Amino acid sequence: MTTTRKNTSRTFTLVGAGIGLAIFLAVGLLPSILYGGYAGVLLAGGIFGTPVDASFAVRAFIVGGMVVGVAAVASFSAVLGAVGGAAVAALTRSGKDVPVAEAGTPVEPKP
Repeated sequence: MTTTRKNTSRTFTLVGAGIGLAIFLAVGLLPSILYGGYAGVLLAGGIFGTPVDASFAVRAFIVGGMVVGVAAVASFSAVLGAVGGAAVAALTRSGKDVPVAEAGTPVEPKP
């Protein structure tokens, strides 16, 4: 792989990751906060018993669940976007590099 192809592939991958994060911000931020908070409530209920009271520890579990939910879904979106960008780079890349003679006719590659 030449340096130009490597840089082009890297560019597509980074752009794909950026698009994945933008889609996460538009579509996935609020659900990830909601379900992360719900997971925190379930965890706090399992540890401290239900019904949960509004103590500092319970609130910490809920906020921690929200943070973990956002981080997990954001990283998943970025990775999927990067994979999509790498796939686009691989699909748009032309085949083998074929040396071309000065007159413009292709030259047979050496085995």
